[in-house]
Amino acid sequence: MKKDHPPTLERILDVWVQPNASRSEILGFRDGRLRIRVAAPPREGKANQLLREILSGALGVAPSQVEVLSGHKARRKRIRVIGVLPDPDTLKILGMSQEKTH
Repeated sequence: MKKDHPPTLERILDVWVQPNASRSEILGFRDGRLRIRVAAPPREGKANQLLREILSGALGVAPSQVEVLSGHKARRKRIRVIGVLPDPDTLKILGMSQEKTH
C-alpha cells in the first residue's frame, strides 16, 4: 500500500543577519529581506550555524534542511529551506506561501 506523504516546500529566502546580537530573534521582513539577529560571533561559521538553527526551529525542519547558498561571510545571505510544511501561522509570519517553489 502506498503511503501519502505531506507536501514539501523548497524556498529561497533573502536574509539579513546581525551577528553578535544580545539575543537571537527573527525580526520580520524589511526591504524584501528576512531580518534575523543572532547571538553568535561571525567567526568560524558560528553565526551561520546559529542562523540555521533559528530558522530550522521556526520552520519545524532539521538544521540540515537549511542551507546557506551565498553570503557565508556577509550579512546579506541567500538561504534554501527544504522540508515538510510548517503550520500556516509560521508561514504567514515569514511571508512564505504554501506553494512549492524552485
